[in-house]
Order: sequence, then structure tokens, then C-alpha cells
Amino acid sequence: MVTGCWIKYVEERIAALQKMEFIASTDNSTNSTKHHQHKWVGPVGHRVITVDVNGLGEFHSVQAAVDSVPENNRMNVLIQISAGYYIEKVVVPVTKPYITFQGAGRELTVIEWHDRACDRGADGQQLRTYQTASVTVYANYFSARNISFTNTAPAPLPGMQGWQAAAFRISGDKAYFSGCGFYGAQDTLCDDAGRHYFKECYIEGSIDFIFGNGRSMYKDCELHSIATRFGSIAAHDRKSPDEKTGFAFVRCRVTGTGPLYVGRAMGQYSRIVYSYTYFDDLVAHGGWDDWDHISNKNKTAFFGVYKCWGPGSANVRGVSWARELDYESAHRFLVKSFVNGRHWIAPADA
Repeated sequence: MVTGCWIKYVEERIAALQKMEFIASTDNSTNSTKHHQHKWVGPVGHRVITVDVNGLGEFHSVQAAVDSVPENNRMNVLIQISAGYYIEKVVVPVTKPYITFQGAGRELTVIEWHDRACDRGADGQQLRTYQTASVTVYANYFSARNISFTNTAPAPLPGMQGWQAAAFRISGDKAYFSGCGFYGAQDTLCDDAGRHYFKECYIEGSIDFIFGNGRSMYKDCELHSIATRFGSIAAHDRKSPDEKTGFAFVRCRVTGTGPLYVGRAMGQYSRIVYSYTYFDDLVAHGGWDDWDHISNKNKTAFFGVYKCWGPGSANVRGVSWARELDYESAHRFLVKSFVNGRHWIAPADA
């Protein structure tokens, strides 16, 4: 049954997408077409698909529900996933935008799988990190609410190779997550590419458990470490000063076990900023890591801190190249315009 909340969400989402598409089409217009009436090409209408692992929905599996969405989808599609554990690997292809996964609650609806980077795929080759994700989304305008994504591969011991095991990979643009859980150990959340917004999510792991080259804001999230000897939260892969990518953490909580680096320079111009964030007493001395200690990334990475607190916060400022920002320099990392969110995130969702 389509609820009033879902209809309201669809209306707000369509309004936000219409605004963004109109601005994009206006920005790309040429002199010869600037007076042309721009046509809306975003989603029209909505569809609800039900999934229930016990057979009470239209589909037993999440992938079957995704498969039922037509190529080049132009509708807002809500895939409503009942409580239960869905033991499957799920892919949302680039041809299926505007899909929402709606669970019954972060602790009630779980999609899980167990691939590791050293495991072999159907072609006999090792999967490698980016292909291990339990759920992979290539499509734009994806969203997920009140659901968890898990990779059940066990945490590696320090020095073990090939045990990267992602729970989720987001490679599409303009993706929104609310009340979601991401559970794994090494490389839990592959924030690969595109603009993304995470609100009130729980992200758990040990080593680089948020990584990639996304342009993403994490707001009111809990980042929970299960590191045994040494761990790290975020590894960002910005390769050029011209890229607008980066991870902005706002009003988050860092909990769990340490010692823990809060950021690592995966790319030469890695960009990670923590603002108004609480750090438990688990941050390693120095706080940050330049990844390989030979590329002088400490001269090119942008690691910022603004008004963070808690017993571990002193170590977040522990190296000279982690900048203590003032309001003017921190502001762009505090607001949803960092991900151009005012064009595609409904005001009630920010």
C-alpha cells in the first residue's frame, strides 16, 4: 500500500529533480537555443514493488525486484523490502535510475554477502576490492532508507592480503541514504564516484572502512571502529586539485576500538574534513596517515578539522598538515551545497 509519507517523499523528490534538471539544461544551453523551452526529462509517476524473503511479496529477492524494473527507467520506483536477511549479491545497473530501497529498519532488513578481494569470480580471476560489494549501485538518483548492507567476511589480521570486503559500493551520482547501516571490516563502504549524502547512518569497519573518490557529505552518522591493532576510518582518492571530490563529516560520532587513523591520503590530493564531530579516546597519535610515506602527500592532501570535540579530538589535530579551519574556510564543508544538494535533496531530507 502506498503511504502518505511515500507520496510526499515522491513529490519532494520530483520537485528537487525538476529543479536540478532545469538548471543543468539551462547551464548547457547554447546561444542558438537559449530561448528554447526546456523539456522535463526526469521521472514521471511512481511504482511500488514489494519484496519479502518469506514469500509474502511480489518477489523473494531484492535482485529479482531490481530486474523487474525496465531498462532506461523513467519512474520513481520504491522497492519495499520486508524485515529479514536477504543472502544475495545485488547490482543496480546504470540503466535503472530513480530506485529507492526501503527497509523495515536498520536492524530488521539486511542484505548480506561474503566476497573478499582474493576470492575468484566466474571467470576464474580474483575479484579485487571494488567487485566484492554485497550491493553495487551504478545508477543515478538511487536512495536507501532504513536498511542495512553487510559483508560477512571476517576481519583480517594485520598484514593479511586480499581480505578487502565491501558491503556497499555507490558509483552513481546524486545518491541519498537515511537511517542505513553498513557493516564490514576492511573497506566496508566503497564511496566510489559521484555526489552522495548520508544522513543518520551507521558505518562499521576496521581499515579504510569508507574509501573512494566520492564527493560526499556524512551528517549525524556514527562511524564505529572494530580495529584490533590498528585501523583507519576514511581513505580518499582525489588525484587532482581540480577535482571537486572529498569527504565531509558533519556532527558525526567516532566510537569503538583503536588506535585509529581518522583519514588516509589514498590519492595525492585526498580531501577529508571533520566538523562538529565527537571522537572517543581511540585516535592514534598523529591522527592522520599519508598512505605510503614516499609521495609527499602531506604537502598536497587537504585534511581539515573544525570545532571537533571528545577525548580523542586532540590527536585529530596531531599533525601540522591537518588544518584547524575557521568558519569561513569550513563553511563549504558544512552545508549540502558541497554536493550541490539544494538541487536534488528535498529540504526535509537534509
